[in-house]
Amino acid sequence: MAERPETRFAWNGDICLAYQVLGSGEPDVLYLQGYASNVELNWEYPVVGRFLRRLAQGRRLIMADERGMGASERTAPDHVWPLESLVEDIVAVMDAVGCERIAIVATNEAANVACMFAATYPDRTAGLLLYEASANLLWSPETPWEWTEEQFGEQEAWLRLPWTREKAQEAARFENPSLADDPAYAEWWYRYRLMTEGWGHAISSARKYMHTDIRPILPSIHVPVVVLIRPGHPESSWVASGRHLASLIAGAVVDELPGEDSHLWAGDQAPVHRSVDAFLSDIRREQTELDRMLTTVLFIDVVGSTELLADRGDRGWRDLIERHRATVRSLLARFRGVEVDTAGDGVFATFEGPARAILCAKAISDESATLGLHVRAGVHTGEVEVADGKVAGLAVHIGARISQIAESSEVLVSQTVRDLVVGSGLHFEDRGEHALKGVPDRWRLFRAIDPPRRMP
Repeated sequence: MAERPETRFAWNGDICLAYQVLGSGEPDVLYLQGYASNVELNWEYPVVGRFLRRLAQGRRLIMADERGMGASERTAPDHVWPLESLVEDIVAVMDAVGCERIAIVATNEAANVACMFAATYPDRTAGLLLYEASANLLWSPETPWEWTEEQFGEQEAWLRLPWTREKAQEAARFENPSLADDPAYAEWWYRYRLMTEGWGHAISSARKYMHTDIRPILPSIHVPVVVLIRPGHPESSWVASGRHLASLIAGAVVDELPGEDSHLWAGDQAPVHRSVDAFLSDIRREQTELDRMLTTVLFIDVVGSTELLADRGDRGWRDLIERHRATVRSLLARFRGVEVDTAGDGVFATFEGPARAILCAKAISDESATLGLHVRAGVHTGEVEVADGKVAGLAVHIGARISQIAESSEVLVSQTVRDLVVGSGLHFEDRGEHALKGVPDRWRLFRAIDPPRRMP
């Protein structure tokens, strides 16, 4: 069996938050267990350890104890934190592990925290997978399956009874029938609950969180959401709760799991992992599609650089190129271009619109001439892929090939660019069809020219 991950700590102000990291890959996944969580004791029961290792397969899994539970900061019995504090705890853990964006797998009341996080930090949320989740925990005409205050009172009375091994076995038999006859599970669950949360805090939490209602924020969630339910579990209200929650989030999907166990890791784990894998695959695929965008690429390089180097010498050429680069960067900023790469005497930049790219290229050509340099430029607009700040795709190759065909002091553009800037006041001269090395088909190119002067 692989070694358990080391428990580490993130700080949110004076609150210490316990977390573990397992595996590597994308996307990052945060697992929030809900009402019972202890990142250290999870590994004491092999069934849970097996579930977590599989959950971390091919991705980086972050497991965290909510404040007040497990190895995280403990609190006074009556000190129950608001949801926004728990949301900020997620941010603290993410920052501690260097995570910008995360998919969250959350169960029970941790699902409320996950939903609020997604609504508050959509740019840092890749998606939500929620299990045994509810939009509100107290009975209402809209949600008649939820518990009444009297039922919560009965739960409090049960929590006040001594926590014995017999009581732990009774709870285990109801929650996870498939493990009811496993004495190792019953013993582990007895110790787990003893060492996860103080009973006074559990009672105070139930009193406060039974009034939690996140229905008003659910329409603000615009990330992929999958709600897992187990119709076979005796606590049928969780099924209705899950379906109701999903109905309030645009695009949310309900996925049914077989079996009658309560915990996500209990029973047949294969269907759970299939659901998680499919969910994360959809996130990766969607992100790949979102990282493709229409953009304009500009390639510029100096004509006759070898001869200039021989004429100026190393030091003179280096000084000249530095002045040229400073000019290029100043003009890129003026025309809102983004420098992607600078190699030798060449520049690769992107623009949101083709007209800006053409005007920038012409300005660079004019300014370079004052330095005694002549440049050639190629401009093309097409779909590119953006990953880790790098821009790639066929459109990039086309732009580079067009610049290689351009002559000294010439700004050469594709027909796509010419067609997109109709009405902009820019003028072009047809340069005919050309074969672009490594690019299929023949491409009609145009030279950007100054508008004709009016006769006096």
